[in-house]
Amino acid sequence: MIVWLNGTFGAGKTTTAQELLDLLPGSTLYDPELLGSGLRLMLPAKRFEEIDDYQDLPAWRRMVVDTAAALLTEVPGPLVTPMTLLRQEYRDEIFGALAARRIPVRHVLLHAEETILRARMAHREETPDAPGAQASIRRWSLEHLAPYADALPWLRGDAHVVDTTRLTPRQAAEQVAEAVRTGAGTCDIVQTPEPTAETLAAGVLLFDDQDRVLLVDPTYKAGWEFPGGVVERGEAPAQAGVREVAEELGIELPRALRLLVLDWEAPHPPAFGGLRLLYDGGTLSHDRISKLQLPGAELRDWRFVTESEAETMLPPVRWNRLRWALRARERGCPLYLEAGAPLG
Repeated sequence: MIVWLNGTFGAGKTTTAQELLDLLPGSTLYDPELLGSGLRLMLPAKRFEEIDDYQDLPAWRRMVVDTAAALLTEVPGPLVTPMTLLRQEYRDEIFGALAARRIPVRHVLLHAEETILRARMAHREETPDAPGAQASIRRWSLEHLAPYADALPWLRGDAHVVDTTRLTPRQAAEQVAEAVRTGAGTCDIVQTPEPTAETLAAGVLLFDDQDRVLLVDPTYKAGWEFPGGVVERGEAPAQAGVREVAEELGIELPRALRLLVLDWEAPHPPAFGGLRLLYDGGTLSHDRISKLQLPGAELRDWRFVTESEAETMLPPVRWNRLRWALRARERGCPLYLEAGAPLG
């Protein structure tokens, strides 16, 4: 298990984590910030000039998961992880990958009001062996107050909140320990196994009466997606699309789905790629749309969007697949793609 202590700078994550080690038998401190420091030593300096934060590195996000899994082969756990995580798509990627490894996460938000946070930052003591370093840390901390405020709505909905405003680190740790014992902050995420080879996946495009396409927001990976999923062994791809739509949205579709595109997705390590099919699931009536259901452990939200809106929401590989699928739908003829580009 991982007890992820979230919160902005000054919320008391580090001091609470240290106290928590005494309260959770077998617990070990796991600080992913060390992975960021290691990557800074190993990667070219130019790579860091391209990003604002080491959390923007896909390598860091993957290492967080891989290192946690490795540590739990050496220690009983839980791993106590004091780490600010404000971008929901990074939360989805990391927590989803942990769920795929069967590593449960208890997400706890240590919160304090901005006036308290500013006061704590102002009174941080200087480090004797690094004079002036605290001024830089203080500036960095203050710059993250606005992003924290922006992230609060989803953080409150996802994590168990402990208000540290009037608590000592020990008192905060006692509240976190009690929350862990009672199951508070449990992240119920579908345990989707990580692929070990190329996969075959079937997606389904569903439309409203304005010809907008339905996208869904998974809890277990970053970004928006089409309804659908991996085709199971021995399963027909169209049948897999029908099954996934029924499981994800509670919508029963006819078996005879019309193929729009067959796209070969190139492998980009650590992803293996494979064949991706998109089918036309037809137009949903207002009545069927009103009855859409979401499995909380798998999908967070759904939205009908225009083609131009989809371009801002989908990663390039999915966007290219969608735009050619829409062209195929207009022409009434399926298209074969390789890496998102039509051939023939």
